[in-house]
Amino acid sequence: MMKNTSNTNAAGLKHIPQRTCVGCREVKTKRELVRVVRTPDGNIELDSTGKKNGRGAYVCPTRDCWEKALTGKQLERTLRSTLSEENREELKISGETLFKGEN
Repeated sequence: MMKNTSNTNAAGLKHIPQRTCVGCREVKTKRELVRVVRTPDGNIELDSTGKKNGRGAYVCPTRDCWEKALTGKQLERTLRSTLSEENREELKISGETLFKGEN
């Protein structure tokens, strides 16, 4: 029996990675979410590529989820780090670009 080494399952469908938003706890495709990463040197920043080294957390690109993630402890718990007020402000400002189309 040969092992399937491609990104397809037994039915021939491509595997789509799923992640959970730390704000609303909904499972969505990885591409629908925004990744926040704690880099190996301890910085916490947005990961626009989704490929930076470090521990990642995913958030929906909506104002509600973003605010929940930043005001609660969910993001800190997922990243296994403490967010300083400076980090929070930087992420809040970075996040504003994500939902410019929202009312």
